[in-house]
Amino acid sequence: MEIINRLEHKVVVSVQAMPSEPLYQEECMAAMMKSVVKGGAGGLRVAGARDVKNAKLLFDIPVIGLTKPDVIPKNWQEIVYITPTLKEVISLVDAGADIVAFDGTMRQREGGCTLKEIIKYIKINKRISMADVSTVEEGLNAAKLGANILSTTLSGYTKESAGVSQSEPDFKLLETLVRETDKPVVLEGRIWEPWQVEKAFELGAHCVVIGSAITRPQLITKRFVNRER
Repeated sequence: MEIINRLEHKVVVSVQAMPSEPLYQEECMAAMMKSVVKGGAGGLRVAGARDVKNAKLLFDIPVIGLTKPDVIPKNWQEIVYITPTLKEVISLVDAGADIVAFDGTMRQREGGCTLKEIIKYIKINKRISMADVSTVEEGLNAAKLGANILSTTLSGYTKESAGVSQSEPDFKLLETLVRETDKPVVLEGRIWEPWQVEKAFELGAHCVVIGSAITRPQLITKRFVNRER
């Protein structure tokens, strides 16, 4: 698994924007990718076939691909919307994603698609599967089904993990999954400070994915505007 090895102890940057946001334009996303790679990103996590293709064309680093709807549903805590079915998985494989990330929870998927089918399809096509989970139970289940990588991406963003703190990464989930599985575990979600990256590696994280703190200027701006006085 050369791709997995290349990500060890690396900072991966999630370069994403919603269609309603100014940075969603193709040239803007490409420029953002170039900027973070120049800054030392060891991998990219991008949404949609367009950005996967561009990332693969521009760089020789691992590319994690996923899909999201153009508009996040109001009941986003209750449904599967990250690479939910085989249709989206196929689009990412065809675009050249090295790693396909998907909702790795145990919730029902549309059209009767199952988590097992998604993982199997990715394996057959010789790509790496990354299960985004929110709880230990989900992580153990995804590992049992053959997911190559587990990520804490959805912790705090599902009904099953509603009690998780929104102010810091889920280090507890990371630590437990590292201890209870033999899969590489990625820390993603609510990472804003360099010391949090260091702590993640101390706890056994394979790599760390950072998004908003680097590539979402509107959220970065809000942190300063809404600072505690």
